[in-house]
Amino acid sequence: MENGILLDTYVLQQDMRIRLPKQILNNLNVVKGKTMFDIFLNTDSNEIILRISEQGKGGMNNAE
Repeated sequence: MENGILLDTYVLQQDMRIRLPKQILNNLNVVKGKTMFDIFLNTDSNEIILRISEQGKGGMNNAE
């Protein structure tokens, strides 16, 4: 990723989970257990891209 910032490297868990770095909570408007992500796959560059979903955001403003 040309303009991305590498936060950390994690192993894919046996049950297909990927742990997100704690820096995500400090730097993005997200809430554990509430914020939804859209998942994109770029097979040309072997990238998985997570974006905060506009639908059901669940960020600080929608925590309740």
